[in-house]
Amino acid sequence: MARDTVPVLKRCRALGLDPIFMGIDKKSKKEVKRSNKKMSEYGLQLREKQKAKFVYGVLEKPFRNYFRKAKKMSGNTTGENLLILLELRLDNTMYRLGYGRTRKEARQIVGHKHVLVNGRLVNVASFQLKVGDKIEIKEKYKGMQRYKDILESTGGKLTPAWVTADHENLSGTVVELPSRSQIDLPVDEMLIVELYSK
Repeated sequence: MARDTVPVLKRCRALGLDPIFMGIDKKSKKEVKRSNKKMSEYGLQLREKQKAKFVYGVLEKPFRNYFRKAKKMSGNTTGENLLILLELRLDNTMYRLGYGRTRKEARQIVGHKHVLVNGRLVNVASFQLKVGDKIEIKEKYKGMQRYKDILESTGGKLTPAWVTADHENLSGTVVELPSRSQIDLPVDEMLIVELYSK
């Protein structure tokens, strides 16, 4: 399985991304050496795509598939649909609920078979959630120290309005589709659409 092994802070520096969007409170001590050369239009579009892929931990082929799906969806613009699909991944929703300090940790929890969706075990991080889906940690893992530590560090984090979290029972529900204003991602999705539309 392909994995991104580049250190997170180094990648954040290169993409001009605040590590807080990755669920990391650290700041890099190194300064980014920016050249005075103006970035081309293609360079800007590519950087926005790389940012989105990096934040959600999605590789190129699945990301392209999400874009194709987003194009077929109705209701919003293709760019908004793309972000909605990425937000509704199981690993991201676990992170949004506060049951993972980072999306990588949330993905690991899903992979270790700790998560139930509507009462059924799901261990696929990219599982696509729908409105009304209930996510919870398996009963036998609820008492683990790991989850107490996670809740302690994510307790102050705001849960977005499109999900409701019940920290007592380590569960949550998708109550509505996320809107663009609820997705706190510093990405210009229109540039991604332009890149793939070429």
